[in-house]
Amino acid sequence: MNETQANNPLHGITLEQILIELIDHYGWEELAVHININCFKSDPSIKSSLKFLRKTPWARDKVESLFLKTFF
Repeated sequence: MNETQANNPLHGITLEQILIELIDHYGWEELAVHININCFKSDPSIKSSLKFLRKTPWARDKVESLFLKTFF
């Protein structure tokens, strides 16, 4: 199992950690500019954003992609 994840930079990082790092770096407003989804625009919170991202694979992919572009 470790061999399959050896080249995955997201291995061991939770979605919550990814979201917190992006919010700390960009803030909610700029994050909403980069990823145009309502959970970042309208009354944003970590809890509601995580709930949406866990149910919506395309949005999670965008968040993970931005995280990789920003920090790796």
